[in-house]
Amino acid sequence: MTVRVQFPEARQCVYAWDFLADARGIETWRRTVALVLRVWGASDVTVEVARLGLSELLANVLRHVGDSHCRLSVVPDGERVIVRVADRSPCVPVVAEPALDAEAGRGLWMLRALCLDFGCDLEVGGKAMWFALGLGAEEAR
Repeated sequence: MTVRVQFPEARQCVYAWDFLADARGIETWRRTVALVLRVWGASDVTVEVARLGLSELLANVLRHVGDSHCRLSVVPDGERVIVRVADRSPCVPVVAEPALDAEAGRGLWMLRALCLDFGCDLEVGGKAMWFALGLGAEEAR
């Protein structure tokens, strides 16, 4: 389901989708977010970082959350855009620098380094992981 909400003062829309995450669908959601960002005038750098970040957040839902139900939101915030993935797990991930020989654990660490802002908000019934990017190439990070 797509939820489109118009905020008159912002003259932009917030997009949100509820769905069951699965590995084959990640590329579909990457393309969907890229289309929204391009309509909003985002730079190629912003679009690519958003695609990468979304892949990481959805893969983490599949890997670490027992319930694949999630909500993806793309929210304009002035000259920034916030991409959020909410799931039904209250477990907040720990983001730490991985060991040089680690085979996993780099995704959120790298995403945090690529974004203007990054976080996790506890919500009723779960949490929302999110990242913020500038719309222009020079503001992406």
